[in-house]
Amino acid sequence: MITLAIQKTGRLSEHTTRLLSECGLLVGNGGTTRLKAESTNFPLRVLFLRDDDIPECIADGLADLGIVGENIYYEKARPLKIVERLGFAKCRLSIAVPKDFNYERLTDLNGLSIATSYPNILNKFLKENNLKAEIHEFSGSVEIAPGIGLARAIFDIVSTGSTLLANGLKEVVTVLKSEAILVAAGNLNPEKTDLLDKLLLRIQAVQAAKTRKYILLNAPDPAIEKICAILPGMKSPTVMPLAEPGWSSLHSVIEEDQFWERISALKAAGAQGILVIPIEKMVI
Repeated sequence: MITLAIQKTGRLSEHTTRLLSECGLLVGNGGTTRLKAESTNFPLRVLFLRDDDIPECIADGLADLGIVGENIYYEKARPLKIVERLGFAKCRLSIAVPKDFNYERLTDLNGLSIATSYPNILNKFLKENNLKAEIHEFSGSVEIAPGIGLARAIFDIVSTGSTLLANGLKEVVTVLKSEAILVAAGNLNPEKTDLLDKLLLRIQAVQAAKTRKYILLNAPDPAIEKICAILPGMKSPTVMPLAEPGWSSLHSVIEEDQFWERISALKAAGAQGILVIPIEKMVI
């Protein structure tokens, strides 16, 4: 059995539970009262915790793995290893100042008081850039700090920037770009390491499928070589003859953004009847 700690409620919770479901793991939701659950089809126990508690829980040996934001990982600075970047819950940690603040360069931060829930990350950034500022550790709605006179600037999570604008602030420095990550204790025994590898295989298969599409198209045989050059697959496209002489069907896998870049070239080369199909899992 391997134990995974995930966020009980909040920004990461919905994405994480969806990922576990897409990985074929049958795990009950922690809801509002349950703190743990076990998968019925994989030797996995899930703990539902506050995100701030996840790194400490793993470091103390109460869990083996955790899914947490990079911002929490770096703020808590526990001896854990990043196993996989998960690509969701993306945000950034930035310094913001009032709209009327005349900001031009990093040195303009010298002497400011900065409110934040991430004092360790901020302190490291200030030291690395030889800046002197007063850090006010503040929980909750950090963006209110300048308005109530607690601090001149803030250092906080930014997703769209709308909250900053609503509070008369502007983003001036991005310190850290964050996303959800899978982290693990550094001392897993061989049995748990094997289970981690199996879990990671499922996660990577789901993640690989999200950005790729299965593409089918028909083409005259003389155009096959040119189309194959435009539309490479994992190794090369699969080519199968159609019932109509002189025509073949090509099957391939392509990054979705590449497809939109190449669609005109495919049609110009003679491709017809192009179908693009979602992929559920993809083991590379």
